[in-house]
Amino acid sequence: MKEYKIELCGVERTLPFIPINDTTAFASFVVLGDTELVSACAPELVKRIGQVDAVVTAEAKGIALAYEISRLLGLKEFIVARKSTKTYMKNVVSASVHSITTAGEQHLYLDGVDADKIRGKRVCLLDDVISTGESLHALEVLMDNAGASVVKKAAILAEGDAASRDDIIFLQKLPLFHKTAEGEYEII
Repeated sequence: MKEYKIELCGVERTLPFIPINDTTAFASFVVLGDTELVSACAPELVKRIGQVDAVVTAEAKGIALAYEISRLLGLKEFIVARKSTKTYMKNVVSASVHSITTAGEQHLYLDGVDADKIRGKRVCLLDDVISTGESLHALEVLMDNAGASVVKKAAILAEGDAASRDDIIFLQKLPLFHKTAEGEYEII
């Protein structure tokens, strides 16, 4: 197959393949900017997440989803872990991350003001896709460093190791793909 077709909550998308190495690829799922897909998936995730004190995501692809889920949960705001510090940030809390979708080590940062908002609170960590769980783990470390309690972890899709974990809420499994001798991709 040359691309992967997926249906989520009645919305169809065609995903291109992105090689991880010479023989394996993932289907690239980008929800950032996809209002239709976010609007369709968020209500179903909200049912599974239940009530939490705060929603936290890492920039950038989970931001639109975090907005809609926090709105549906009746929360007045959501928290975004940044990938770089900004001049306005004071008393910064940080954690490191390795991700298959980003080259090299990344760092996640919370402004001290945001850390104060979630200290002692029950939070849901949210992303568009959870794969190896490295980004999720970095968010968990960041929450621990900020004094928050992670009670839910959710994504629209899970792939790889994340798809077999019981502690992650997701709507659908996204398979990994093997490149054939003909240059096509097949599900592993």
